[in-house]
Amino acid sequence: MIHHLRGKLVEKNPTHVIIECGGVGYFVNISLNTFSKLPEQENISVFTHLQVKEDSHTLFGFVEKSEREIFRLLLSVSGIGSSIARTMLSSMSPSQVRDAIANGDVATIQAVKGIGAKTAQRVILDLRDKVLKVYDIDELSLSINNTNKDEALSALEVLGFARKQSERVVDKVLSQEASLSVENIIKLALKNL
Repeated sequence: MIHHLRGKLVEKNPTHVIIECGGVGYFVNISLNTFSKLPEQENISVFTHLQVKEDSHTLFGFVEKSEREIFRLLLSVSGIGSSIARTMLSSMSPSQVRDAIANGDVATIQAVKGIGAKTAQRVILDLRDKVLKVYDIDELSLSINNTNKDEALSALEVLGFARKQSERVVDKVLSQEASLSVENIIKLALKNL
């Protein structure tokens, strides 16, 4: 309902800010990530998420749209409420949360206060496909050394192979063993091309 707020910063705390817009002061809950990125100026703009419950309307603010999207994805998981989602975004940057989910990194997510092993697994199970799709992340590119992959692809191109076809084969090779050297990637890819 409230997409963003632009107004005068009246008060700034690590957990909330008060923004005055048109004579109305909005109490906006924020993460430490947003707190650290909020400019030290009088007029600010934040993207918001309004949570409506039976007994309260709570406004959450984010400096970046990407943080709000991660927050909303986290809220869609059973067992993750707004306070845990905000704690997660205070403990890690939005990109760290995204990467941990995409990589299936249970330990990193479980390290957040208030999240147990089952909840961390549920976050990954529920959100992994969404995160990969929304952020257009290639699953393999997160876990391998991209420079080796790029060098191998360049070499295969020089040898006359089509980039798309080479990339498919190199990804397949790296899915079996991610820590291969450039030479070994090329050798194994040539066997499959």
